[in-house]
Amino acid sequence: MSARLGPLRPIVGLFLAGNRLRLLGGAALAAATALAGAALLALSGWFVTATAIAGLSVATALAFDVFAPSAGIRFLALARTAARYGERLATHDAALAVLAGLRERLFRGWAAPGTARDLARRPARLLFRLTLDIDALDTVYLRVLVPALAALAVALAAGLAFGLMQPLLGVAVVLFLAAVGIGLPIAAARAADRPARRRARGLEVLRSRTVDLVSGQTEWLMAGQLDARRDGLAAADRYVAESDDALDRIETWVGAGLGIAGAALLAGTLVAVALLVEADAIGAAVAALGVTVALAALEPFQPLRRGAVELGRTLLAARRLAPRLATASAAAAPAPPPEGLAVRLEGVAVRHPGAAAPALRGVTLAIGAGERIALVGPSGAGKSTLLALLAGEVAPEAGRAERRPATLLTQRTELFRDSLAGNLRLADPAADDARLLAALGAAGLRADVEALADGLATRLGDGGHGLSGGQARRLALARLFLRDTPIWLLDEPTEGQDGATARDVLARLAAGAAGRTVVVATHIRREAEGADRLIVLEAGTVTAIVERGRPGYEAALAALRPD
Repeated sequence: MSARLGPLRPIVGLFLAGNRLRLLGGAALAAATALAGAALLALSGWFVTATAIAGLSVATALAFDVFAPSAGIRFLALARTAARYGERLATHDAALAVLAGLRERLFRGWAAPGTARDLARRPARLLFRLTLDIDALDTVYLRVLVPALAALAVALAAGLAFGLMQPLLGVAVVLFLAAVGIGLPIAAARAADRPARRRARGLEVLRSRTVDLVSGQTEWLMAGQLDARRDGLAAADRYVAESDDALDRIETWVGAGLGIAGAALLAGTLVAVALLVEADAIGAAVAALGVTVALAALEPFQPLRRGAVELGRTLLAARRLAPRLATASAAAAPAPPPEGLAVRLEGVAVRHPGAAAPALRGVTLAIGAGERIALVGPSGAGKSTLLALLAGEVAPEAGRAERRPATLLTQRTELFRDSLAGNLRLADPAADDARLLAALGAAGLRADVEALADGLATRLGDGGHGLSGGQARRLALARLFLRDTPIWLLDEPTEGQDGATARDVLARLAAGAAGRTVVVATHIRREAEGADRLIVLEAGTVTAIVERGRPGYEAALAALRPD
């Protein structure tokens, strides 16, 4: 069992780090709530019995103090209510604060170099990790640790109460409560492990198919696949429902088991206190107190039922998240090349995860500071991979790579549901509005933005909805201008644009790149024109380097696709 719980250790450590006092305070309030409830029931049972006995004669009735027990009952009732309110407030506030921190930490883990490509292959993965898996972690605290601590506190208090009547009885009660109250949830966790995992995976499939059906229903209808997609969604829903039924059955059996155990404890307590009363070891009122303690002793273990059946989902989430939640070491700064160079590569090889062959192999290259370089070659030659290497998005498998800090402008324009200013500040969070407008002016978009009613505060939809394709590309260009790095890496920056727009963009890039090193990957002639050198790649290797003015330069340009 300890091996299966191993993935939870780092999660529990993250829960406690920086939130220890709030989490322990919430657990303490939960224990106080359970203890106050048990004590209220026990004191009430004793008080009712003692009052009845005192009323048998006038002398005892007049001597009996009803005020102190009544005050105790009122105090415990108020204390239980206040502790319950405080416990709910403290535990949920602490848990939500921890989960928010875990989401931020997870997002930062996925923001490491290279992970964007992983997410592009499975774009729903990050969403599921941020929602389903992070939400599953609250089970550790709210449904396992807090109820377990409260239940154990009541078990020890019950053992102490019975121990004052008869020590062996106290020990027996504690052992019984621990064996049943902890043993049954552990057995339930084992039984629920498989259906809980099935439910977690089924929910991911259900959500994915729902999103696919809703967002692509027009395409599915035109392709004649709408009914098949609906059937797939219904199958996923049935799969989740079957898992829910299995978990509900296990939870019901655990509840029944605790109920039977409670009845057995009550019957045993009745026999034990009857024997103690018969032996004049305790009075009738104390016997009533023991019976009511037995009634309350197993109640705090009931909340563990849900935590037990959900533990499998929590363990699955912990295994998925632990690698990304681990404390990330600071990314090592790129090794700088010698003075006067922007990039120096020596025998570099790069292999993408799962690829049989390297995407780059044996690349040796030096790029001077301020040079304009064009990477040319057929699709799949390794141009984009070389840019990713220079940007620090991928690490070399072999060889040595030295580079200065760089900014990569990819082929795809990534815009988000945010304001124009928010999308721009991804490049420079500290930029003020004046700097943002200056960057938009350099990109040729300032007049369009200033014509909008809300200007920089204008909200964009998903993927930059609200801007034309050309405007979206210029917004990405403005982000590039906000990045103050010595190297700009451009991956087909004018692909899909008409000739006039493309030449305007290239002219603005040339003006903004003054003093910088520019490396552009392209198969279009206009983007390579003006390069100091053309570097020809084929099958991941550099096959030729042609300098401007040297034989072969014009022929290499002519081989590229014209406007």
